[in-house]
This record gives sequence, C-alpha cells and structure tokens, in this order.
Amino acid sequence: MRWEGQRESDNVEDRRGMAPARVGGGKLGIAGIILLLAVSYFTGINPVTLLNMLNGVQEIPDSSAPPESAPTGSPDDQLGKFASIVLADTETTWRQLLGPQYEDPRLVLFTGAVHSACGTTSSAVGPFYCPGDHKVYLDLSFFNEMARRLGAPGDFAQAYVIAHEVGHHVQNLMGIAEKVRRLQHQASEREGNALSVRMELQADCFAGVWGHHAKRERNLIEPGDFEEGLKAAAAIGDDRLQKMGQGYVQPESWTHGSSEQRMTWLRKGLETGDPKACDTFASNRL
Repeated sequence: MRWEGQRESDNVEDRRGMAPARVGGGKLGIAGIILLLAVSYFTGINPVTLLNMLNGVQEIPDSSAPPESAPTGSPDDQLGKFASIVLADTETTWRQLLGPQYEDPRLVLFTGAVHSACGTTSSAVGPFYCPGDHKVYLDLSFFNEMARRLGAPGDFAQAYVIAHEVGHHVQNLMGIAEKVRRLQHQASEREGNALSVRMELQADCFAGVWGHHAKRERNLIEPGDFEEGLKAAAAIGDDRLQKMGQGYVQPESWTHGSSEQRMTWLRKGLETGDPKACDTFASNRL
C-alpha cells in the first residue's frame, strides 16, 4: 500500500500501556482463543465473560469514557500511524458514500485489555467494534498473530481488519446492527449464529468497498494488495479456525463464515465499490 504521507485521522485514542483493570495471566494465542470459543459454544457462556474470568478482568459495562490522560490524534510510531492513516481513508470513503448520515468512528489502540461501553475486554478476542460508543478497539499485536500464526502478513491484510470493523460501524449507523440484534433475541442459537455470519460477511464486503475506492480514487493500492486481503479473509474463516483448533468443522456454530464465504464477499466489495452489492441478508447463497 502507498500509505506513507497520507492524511492521518484525528479520531484515534492511544491507550497503549494503560491498564484498564486487574489483568492476570497472559494473552491467549490462536489455539487458546479457539478452545475458549468451543467452551463458550458448549456452555452458552458469553466468550467475553469467559475471557474476563480467565484473565481476572473485572467487567465495568458503563466505563465508556477514555482515561483523561489518553492521547488523542495520530500516534508517533509507524504502526500506529499506519492504523491512523487507514482509518482516515475509510473516513474519506464513507463520508462520500453516505453523506451527512456518516459519523466518524474513533479508533482506540490498547494493549492487553480495554474498557469500552461494551464492558472490559481482553485483547485475546481480537479487534472489535462497540456499538455503544461507536469505537473500534485494536491491539496492534493482533497483526503479528495474523502474520506468524495465521499466515496472513501484509499491510493491506492489516488494513482489511480495520476496514472490517469500520464496516460494523456502518452497519450500526444504517440501523442494520439493531435489527439483527432484535432478531437474534427471538431466534434459536443456530439461527442467531446464521444472522451473525451474514453480519460479518457484510462487514467484509464493506471493507472491500473501501478498498475499491482507495484504489480507484486515491491510488493507495499496489499490485498484490488485494490478494493479501483475500488471503487474510481465508485465514480467519470459521472452517479453517475450527480445523486448526479441534480437527473438524461445525457449520452450525459458525459466527463469521467460511474462508470461501469471507473471500467471496470481500471480493464483491473490492470489485463493485457499491454498498448496495453487500446485502448478505437478501442473498440466498452466501
């Protein structure tokens, strides 16, 4: 990606090194995450709750305000600047596509664990978006996990992760997230998982929409970048992670979609650049 020297976002909170709560133990690796998700599936316990129990983190659901000492604006280090520039470019794309409806999200960089309006969460869950405070949360060490353990290196692969979480923000602004939450409250576990898959695949497609415009309008994309993103999407498919963690696949327990599905919808966004092409809920075939 040709990201150096591009506009940096002011919507970044750098909380790295700030301890949000009591944290015990170390961060889980990919295998640990998969085991934890399996325990959550069979026990019905929220995986975030399990993580907090494991790490000794006290949940504080209403602690959405950042610490007063948390720096805002673009960080000084290279990886922090990269995240800030990617965020800024997603702002450019979605402001253009949604107009006044779009409200910039904030990106919170943290290490270990973090407070949000969604509770206190360990970095072991990976990057996440909290609809309660309109913020994307990212421990930058996740990028190392992607490269070393999942075989998905590259700056566009990293940008895809950020753009995917911004995609969830777009869903929240468009009212999609709230509709899905209401449906999930009325659905069985299997039906709720299926709705979650459609949400995640749409966020993948929205990430592709950003990539399309970053290439066509600002020439940020270099040869091989999109292939990096598709490889990353395949690396975090539910079927691949289940095979790695337990040796077999359980499609009824998927919450993000298979490797093929994630690549398909990311590719659709990359090719069309049109959010209307990302309606996973109207599609009979994912």
